[in-house]
Amino acid sequence: MIASRVDLISYCRRKLGEPVIDLNIADVQVEDCIDDALQFYNEYNSDAMWKNFRKYQITAEDVTNQYITVPESMMWVSRILSAAGSSSMSGAFSAQYQMRLDDMYLLGSSMAITDLVMQQQYVSLVNSQLSPLSHIRFSRHTNRLMIDSNWDSELKEGTWIVLDGYETIDPEEYTDVYNDMFLKRYATALIKQQWGQNLIKFEGMQLPGGVTINGQPILDSANEEIALIREEMSLRYELPTDFYTG
Repeated sequence: MIASRVDLISYCRRKLGEPVIDLNIADVQVEDCIDDALQFYNEYNSDAMWKNFRKYQITAEDVTNQYITVPESMMWVSRILSAAGSSSMSGAFSAQYQMRLDDMYLLGSSMAITDLVMQQQYVSLVNSQLSPLSHIRFSRHTNRLMIDSNWDSELKEGTWIVLDGYETIDPEEYTDVYNDMFLKRYATALIKQQWGQNLIKFEGMQLPGGVTINGQPILDSANEEIALIREEMSLRYELPTDFYTG
């Protein structure tokens, strides 16, 4: 069972022939290949992320900056939600709570499910008009969530909001990520490609015993594997381009 970065590196080396064959690749190059494989896996493979809700309390620094800093693990923020639960009141005094109470205890089973759904949509419409969702702008390379709203009234210091978005799974916490079949194949192919690139610099050089270095077949084989893996990822694992919206 592969459960760590070290295990993944050992697995990839064994798949390429170690200890029977010496791989002409430095440890730092292997580390770079693993980093590249994890980055590609996190950005394009749907298994590498999950939908998550993060609660956040606005600070005085956020009000001054008019943006909030999100964790590096956040790949996308679809929207922000108010933690209050209603445009005016929350808890047992909210409009939603009172309407549910009437539905369940006063009307009983006489109300059709379609009527309940229509009431839910009506409450959502009222909230959207009285307290419209703020427009947001987000770039994961800056880790900043820009919120186009009234920071003096709606997003004052101490206000709680909820970030609705997609977050990468930390492989150090959930070690099963290192055992993902796609990640193992891709990491192995990248290491093989680097091995071939190292050997091709000495193409045609003759070693003692008459052996000639020929790294081109290794490089060509690795390039073909990488192309096939990326195509498979695009067809089977990648999410639609509009998946993160809404």
